[in-house]
Amino acid sequence: MDCKEIRYAMEREYFSPYAALSEKTRGRRRPEEPCPIRTDYQRDRDRIIHCNSFRRLKHKTQVFLAPQGDHYRTRLTHTLEVSQIARTIARALNLNEDLTEAIAMGHDLGHTPFGHAGERALNRVCPFPFYHHLQSVRVTDVLERDGKGLNLTYEVRNGIVCHSSGGGKAQAVTLEGRIVRLSDKVAYINHDIEDAERAEVLNERDLPFEAVYVLGRGKSQRITTIIRSVVENSGDDIRMAPEVQKAHNELRNFMFEYVYTNPVAKGQEKKAEALIEKLYEYYLKDPDKLPEFYRSLMEKFPKERVICDYIAGMTDQYAVSQYESLFIPKFWSKE
Repeated sequence: MDCKEIRYAMEREYFSPYAALSEKTRGRRRPEEPCPIRTDYQRDRDRIIHCNSFRRLKHKTQVFLAPQGDHYRTRLTHTLEVSQIARTIARALNLNEDLTEAIAMGHDLGHTPFGHAGERALNRVCPFPFYHHLQSVRVTDVLERDGKGLNLTYEVRNGIVCHSSGGGKAQAVTLEGRIVRLSDKVAYINHDIEDAERAEVLNERDLPFEAVYVLGRGKSQRITTIIRSVVENSGDDIRMAPEVQKAHNELRNFMFEYVYTNPVAKGQEKKAEALIEKLYEYYLKDPDKLPEFYRSLMEKFPKERVICDYIAGMTDQYAVSQYESLFIPKFWSKE
């Protein structure tokens, strides 16, 4: 047997009966010659890691807009933390770690500059619904590889589109996708607590006692408690013990009330939203100013959708520089 067949045999032998076997994928939207070495899920993970949208995540906001400091999270570091938590759970449950990692790495590819502020702005001005989980799949299906897309497997695409609560009640078809949805929440709640402490928005002592009593003090202890509970309570679905789930929900509610709406963390968001809206209005009036690739997309898609594609792909700094070049007057000088 070649190495891929050995992998298939190992999965059949050792994986949980609830795992998504690599050889059982529903496949890609366009047929491709299979890789002789990697499974389809390994191949998807590699395509995501090497794509342009993944690299741009390092310059996209997580919670704090353009923070002055090297240790605040970005969309990229958030993605890596989600992947680590999800892989730990998948491995402990004998599920497909390659599929889990591919979904985790791709789940935020469609996120806008300035985090959810940018997402709200585009959803407000665009005549089509704009949500980052839907945009992430559009990135992989349409925008990457100069319009060819990454042609990912059904299971990876499904896990990406179902990773967000904003996607409604739809559950991913695989347990691996459901792990990523949970791991996304666990990661952002706990690393945002750490970033909020660094920004002096809150102190560890401010956290709700009931939640901390169950989950523990400190990021590592809380994440360990949740992972252990998920591993001990999952079977045909991904779940944690009721008391751990309750504590996790209490901590999440606390963060939404005291951090995600805090003026220190969110004081610049109105400006960011106004910037995004101004860029959208500019390109809507003059779509010929879009880069050539996006102009070519308008042959297939409405210009409003394409303008959102362009703006959503910007990093925070690129969006600011575009705004400055379009709307801020430059001082004239003669050398």
